[in-house]
Amino acid sequence: MDVSNSAGNCIIVGGGLAGLTAALALAPEPVTLLSKAPLGFEASSVLAQGGVAASLSSDDDFSLHLADTLKAGDGLCDEPVARTILAAAPAAISEMIKCGVPFDRDSQGRLVLGLEAAHSRRRIVHAGGDSSGREIMRALAHKLRETPSVTLIEGLTARSLLVEDNAVTGLLVESESGAGVLAAGRVVVATGGIGGLFQYGTNPAGSWGQGLALAAEAGAAMADLEFIQFHPTALDSRSFPLKLVSETVRGEGAILVDETGHRFMAGIPGAELAPRDVVARAVWRHMAAGHRVFLDARDIPDLDFPRRFPAITGFCESAGIDPVTQPIPIRPAAHYHMGGIAVDIWGRTSIEGLWACGEAACTGLHGANRLASNSLLEAAVCGRLVAEGIKGTALPRPRKPIRARARVAADPSAVRKILSSAAGVLRDGDGLRSAAAELLPLALGEGEASDPARVGLMIVIAALRREESRGAHARTDFPLRAAAGRRSLLCLGDALEAARELVPEAVA
Repeated sequence: MDVSNSAGNCIIVGGGLAGLTAALALAPEPVTLLSKAPLGFEASSVLAQGGVAASLSSDDDFSLHLADTLKAGDGLCDEPVARTILAAAPAAISEMIKCGVPFDRDSQGRLVLGLEAAHSRRRIVHAGGDSSGREIMRALAHKLRETPSVTLIEGLTARSLLVEDNAVTGLLVESESGAGVLAAGRVVVATGGIGGLFQYGTNPAGSWGQGLALAAEAGAAMADLEFIQFHPTALDSRSFPLKLVSETVRGEGAILVDETGHRFMAGIPGAELAPRDVVARAVWRHMAAGHRVFLDARDIPDLDFPRRFPAITGFCESAGIDPVTQPIPIRPAAHYHMGGIAVDIWGRTSIEGLWACGEAACTGLHGANRLASNSLLEAAVCGRLVAEGIKGTALPRPRKPIRARARVAADPSAVRKILSSAAGVLRDGDGLRSAAAELLPLALGEGEASDPARVGLMIVIAALRREESRGAHARTDFPLRAAAGRRSLLCLGDALEAARELVPEAVA
């Protein structure tokens, strides 16, 4: 395979909102964007229904958005980072509008603002009703294809980061025609989340933590890996990934009931609009008690469900459900990773020349539990911040990348059952230790499960070390929240060593 790249140019790995925003913001500086699938496919950004959070209305302001974000983050948000990102929200919306994103407007041309759980005001802007991600990505992909400074390469997968003296020198990449090396002194990881590591998830199957594996194997530090948000209302079906029934449906008044019609969350503070971790745990426990759970939107006054939620209506009807006359069967599903590659506000990692943004990065904005619709906002704002950081960095000195051997294509299927059982909505020490024992031999191998197993093992060790329940991390053996909050840092070597100490017989 014949690939080449100037070592001074920047390579962005990932074709979601964060990657596209970074590439566009770097213009007119040359940049190469790698997407393993055709642009607009296999990206979580495309699937996003909820929209983008921003304090835009007359009864809202930045301080209220910040307060809601910090409350949802349960004591672990990096407040200076949160202030920077949330303050940039209105400008991010304006920039997307300039790129052609058709945000929904009322009859007077004003942006329509929706309400989602744990928000104190209506501040969610949507496009195409419940198709916000698709419409945002459509507009930005069109803009990217028209930008001459961006070289888009589709169908190319990054297999390994090449690093010398803790500095990036290139990427080992692979396509259907074979493997090759791209020389590069600046690489941005924008590969999305980890939902593909679980049996029930809302991310594309290919989103299994590829970017985390790339960075971790190169020696980069990871942060807050134990915090995984499970969306409480994914359509309960046999599809993979599961279709998401947006939180906005509950924001419009839908309630959660079981097969008897009992509204089991009525006595919980916030009820259906409690923070996502609270709702997910309530649904999980009710299902564990033998019930089926449904989202009931049948009796909401003045709601034209098919018009307000055309995408949800479509996939419900494909599953044989009419959401106007029937309750929608739902279940919790892995949805968003608050943890990721440890970065600063400019997206810089612990490796020289390596940046990360979007869901693959951990900025500290979300803390222990992401506030709804802050994710697309973070991707848009931090993609631009990464670009500004790269522009302000001197070009790296040319280095010849060390040619690496080709790697086996990754397959997370062997990891899904292990991680789903041990690191799901509810966790305990025995389950996490058993998972570490199962994952370690896979992680030490060189088979198709090795990279996903390494990411899974880091998550399990991080969850085992956090002996408390906070935000999206719930330990049944440590049900209380610790008095002092602390963020966690971990590298792959630490996780492997910790697992070896737990199960020495696995490596005897």
